[in-house]
Amino acid sequence: MRPFDYASPKTKQQAVAMLGKDWSVAVLAGGTDLIALMKDEVVTPKRLINVKDIPDLHAVKSVKGNTVVGAMKTLGELAEVPGWDKQYPILHEALSDAASPQIRNVATLGGNLCQRPRCWYFRNGLGLVPKDANGESLVLKGDNRYHAILGNDGPAYFVSPSTIVPVLVAYGATVRILGASGAREVELEKFYRIPTSEQAREYDLAPNEIVTEVVIPSATGVKTGYYEVRQREAFDWPLTTAAVVLTMDGNTVKTARVVMGHVAPIPWVSKEAAQALVGKPITDETAMAAANASVAQAKSLGKNKYKITLAKVAVKRAILNAAKGGA
Repeated sequence: MRPFDYASPKTKQQAVAMLGKDWSVAVLAGGTDLIALMKDEVVTPKRLINVKDIPDLHAVKSVKGNTVVGAMKTLGELAEVPGWDKQYPILHEALSDAASPQIRNVATLGGNLCQRPRCWYFRNGLGLVPKDANGESLVLKGDNRYHAILGNDGPAYFVSPSTIVPVLVAYGATVRILGASGAREVELEKFYRIPTSEQAREYDLAPNEIVTEVVIPSATGVKTGYYEVRQREAFDWPLTTAAVVLTMDGNTVKTARVVMGHVAPIPWVSKEAAQALVGKPITDETAMAAANASVAQAKSLGKNKYKITLAKVAVKRAILNAAKGGA
């Protein structure tokens, strides 16, 4: 690991003031991802800004029916928030199943939102859009078993790594950001983007900004479902996930949000799947139709064709799980 400066501010404003205009300064939250990247010299920040000691970033509070969560709350702490198993059941499920108990006790919500791709090309120092000497994609030419099946027109082919974010997107969460220019709030769905160059980032965050809070709207009166496909039941990165939030008019779907994870460089909001559900009752047939719609635009990169089938299974089962859930 290369030498670096270290600072530990006590307020959000102090933290922002210590950040720079480029990515040579990094924010240290739980450190479960950043430290590993630094050890492998994938990233080499010259300064770390520790934000663990900022009290404002550790709160969980209810504001006008919404839940506001500080970015420094750990996944383990959030999995144990009283009442969340009823208030936000699929978020509670995703939090409880994320990573391993050891990691959940350290990893923070803000860090989870901003974690870097698990793509093995990136993790081996070849970049977000790895290319060979001739400018051709290493992903397309190489092993792409775990890469994107949606949003994969290039040049980025990695998958968004968080299992928590698709659920938050399905709930309609927003993220609060503080920077040198002040505070702003962004829909979590729009926080992520597909980079088109090596200099770009996967999220809408400037080098001199930090994530401070996540706002989760009230989920009263909705039905929710979640499904995750892994190779192993133990700690493993999912191959695909699906989160579903439905509002019902009797037995008929009034509105639907279907968000897929680990299938694209961003959390993938499937408008096609939602459209296939609206105005219809939840049956095995309508769930299957929505699942088919969710992957209608999917395409294999060569070795990841199996993920299309798995994604379809995840969406169908998440929808059926939502139908079983209470409002």
